[in-house]
Amino acid sequence: MNDTHAVELLLVEDNPQDLELALRALRKANLANRIQVARDGAEALDFIFGTGPFAGRNITDGPKMILLDLKLPKVDGLAVLRRVKGDPRTKVIPIVVLTSSKEQRDVVESYQLGVNSYIVKPVNFERFAEAVRDLGLYWLLLNQPPKVEE
Repeated sequence: MNDTHAVELLLVEDNPQDLELALRALRKANLANRIQVARDGAEALDFIFGTGPFAGRNITDGPKMILLDLKLPKVDGLAVLRRVKGDPRTKVIPIVVLTSSKEQRDVVESYQLGVNSYIVKPVNFERFAEAVRDLGLYWLLLNQPPKVEE
């Protein structure tokens, strides 16, 4: 893996306030080194699979983790989750759903599709920033991912 191009975190979020808050929380925790932002599900899939505007991007250059909203334009978060967890090249990437949806069917379907964690966004900005920081610390620094054969 070429570390100069590696992406640690793909943040998939269409809400500008939530996006800015998440980025600020990650920067504050020194976890914002290599973040890619996607503002809809189609952009996320293009990035993950090296298609469209990301054609030629090496899939093995990350991300190490995906922070995924469910309610997205173009392609919703469940479709992104289904595609990533259904592909042998990407299924080991930890995906954390961070969404405003408390709907039980979204929670159940996310876990059936292989999500690693499902978190409902706290309404309080401080708690939201704390949740994002803690997620980054755990998944990027503490979690031990499997070695993927290239």
